[in-house]
Amino acid sequence: MQLTRRDLFVGGATLATAASFGTSAEAQTRAETLRQVTGNSVNTLDPTMPGSTREAFGISVNVYDRLVSFGRKRSGSGWIFDPDTITGELAERVVTSADGMTFTFHLKRDARFHDGTPVTAEDVKWSLDRHVSARSLASAQVQTGGWTRPDQFKIIDEYTVEAKVERPDRLALPNLCTLYCIVINSKLAKRHATADDPWAQEWMKTNTAGSGAYTVETFRPGEQVILRRNDAWKGGPLPFFRRVICQTIPEAATRASLIERGDADLSIDLQASDIPTLVNRGRVKLVSTPQFNAFTMVAFNTRVAPFDNLKLRQAIAAAMPYQDIFKAALFERGAELFGASWQGTPPESKFPQPLPLRTDIARARALLAEAGYPNGLDTTFSFNVGSATVSEPMAALLKESLGRIGIRVEIQKLPDAQISTLITEKKVPFLTETSIAWLPSTDYFFRNFFTGDQRWNYSSWNNAEINALTAQARYEQNAAEYDRLCKRMISILAEEVPVIMLWQPNQDAVMPPTVDGYTYQYHRQVDYRDLRRA
Repeated sequence: MQLTRRDLFVGGATLATAASFGTSAEAQTRAETLRQVTGNSVNTLDPTMPGSTREAFGISVNVYDRLVSFGRKRSGSGWIFDPDTITGELAERVVTSADGMTFTFHLKRDARFHDGTPVTAEDVKWSLDRHVSARSLASAQVQTGGWTRPDQFKIIDEYTVEAKVERPDRLALPNLCTLYCIVINSKLAKRHATADDPWAQEWMKTNTAGSGAYTVETFRPGEQVILRRNDAWKGGPLPFFRRVICQTIPEAATRASLIERGDADLSIDLQASDIPTLVNRGRVKLVSTPQFNAFTMVAFNTRVAPFDNLKLRQAIAAAMPYQDIFKAALFERGAELFGASWQGTPPESKFPQPLPLRTDIARARALLAEAGYPNGLDTTFSFNVGSATVSEPMAALLKESLGRIGIRVEIQKLPDAQISTLITEKKVPFLTETSIAWLPSTDYFFRNFFTGDQRWNYSSWNNAEINALTAQARYEQNAAEYDRLCKRMISILAEEVPVIMLWQPNQDAVMPPTVDGYTYQYHRQVDYRDLRRA
């Protein structure tokens, strides 16, 4: 059974170089083994730990179950996650109270952890308590859905758990779909807990206590993870692949060669510039999906001069060479977030959407003069080393175009850790970043990226009306009023330009023609459970 988003507040809603492929005692054929090659690495088996890589997130989705998860739907040649449909993993059904504040989870009675012990309400309660109590990535995420305290979770009986929020938060149930909300074998984890580590966080970095579709056969941090299918899995249809190898290959060209030769089956992080040539040779299949819950932008630090000046931000927005950057930096592999024709009120309430941004040098010069900088100014533009393939050509074109109106730009290419610290401390005046919202609703985007003092508010924007609108929209149950609030947020953003929206990059998944079922997920990693070989 599935629950759509419009049902969430309705009472009684029911949720119905090559590695060896044959070294284990139960050696599987090549057809039954999937090999993913990635430029990054899996650094932990606990996705909730600060510093976890996205690749670690991907492994955890396949090793752990959650109570519920997002559905998926067709999109072009592949699939995408469906945030408007929620399905059960460990929950057989969920009953939502009439006021939208209480969720009762009825567990599958035949679900087992990897060690064979039953999944019970005690395990669910302990896991949810951990997610709101421990110092972890989970606690920050689930707070956006109103989950903040252990006393919100109550055991009704051995296979029933009740969870209650204080207000009917539209993101309460979707938050429990996120990969942080793993259900842990509490008895096993407790055996490895200590007085200083009551949630067994240290042990779970390199060990698992899950019930998911795959178990971990081998874990070599930074190098390789090998998974084995859990044939007793009850969270969904049994996956096709019996064995999965996720291997770190730093060089993009090597990854591409392995895929083309048939020595590897999947890569999602090849160079955008290499993909057209690779695909045109006809030996691989491409599933290309605009990352509809992500965006690339240029951000101003609106907290300090000179970018606290609205006219200056508008001038730079008018001087940006949008189309040239899109072609040179991204090879047009994505969805544009500039060039819209609307003025005032946007046509849609969804976000991100194209904004009325276009190159107009004459207007840029006039706005610069209005801002009080008729002779221009000097500034720095920063990006992280990890994004250099895209950000370097972007920065070069930005520098050239802003130079036409008298703004002199020094480009700073900074190590990822350094720029992350500077962003957190609000010390970067002018930068580019790509970010993502796991729960792609407009109020969630604005709360996370355009309000508050958190790291993700790249522009340090503090607009009183935006703050009020996001607070209201979070709890608004009337669809028409919610749309009105969201359109107003987008209008203010377009006018005040704390950031310049550029594009939503594609996720390009490259694989042999025989691999099918690839799904673009909110976490931008691979769900092996969906894949199969023809």
